[in-house]
Amino acid sequence: MDRVIPVVVIKDISETDGLISALKRGGINCAEITFRTACAEDAIKYAAKNYPDMNIGAGTVINGEQCERALKAGAKFIVSPGLSVEVAKICKEKNVPYYPGCVTPTEIMQAIELGFSVVKFFPANVYGGLKALKALSGPFPQLKFIPTGGVDLTNLKEFLSFDKIYAVGGSFMMKGDIEANCKAINEIIKETESL
Repeated sequence: MDRVIPVVVIKDISETDGLISALKRGGINCAEITFRTACAEDAIKYAAKNYPDMNIGAGTVINGEQCERALKAGAKFIVSPGLSVEVAKICKEKNVPYYPGCVTPTEIMQAIELGFSVVKFFPANVYGGLKALKALSGPFPQLKFIPTGGVDLTNLKEFLSFDKIYAVGGSFMMKGDIEANCKAINEIIKETESL
């Protein structure tokens, strides 16, 4: 299981190799390529083909049409900023993991009704961070979260130490030295696993 899901924005297809290989060298075998750039589909196709052992997914997928295109390009999982029933249906039919964004109890209840046990919590820093996740875990003990937004190397250990965190998402490792950031993340993951 991937404990950290890098959110990767690729603005030009030529950036794909450099970014994905840096993650891999740093020991992170997962990338959520956002579907909000013109070359996103091609970048997913390239990454899925050239890095078959990596878990390449599509992020910022907001409707069924984008979901179909992302899956056709080779995405192994789908992430949305909110919950799309249409995307949920497509992913369920194709047996592909879908992580919808849910921050309110109503959204979480809708996700549970649709059969979800893991949801994205975005933007985590705006909606109360770890404190909010701990509060939401009370009425929804069956759920795990992927907080995204506001998570970085300074608070990663705190997030990962909470047993209701499935993984954390973010672009914090994509700033500066990607490989070094990923190695630092893996050290933090090891520390939390030994707790």
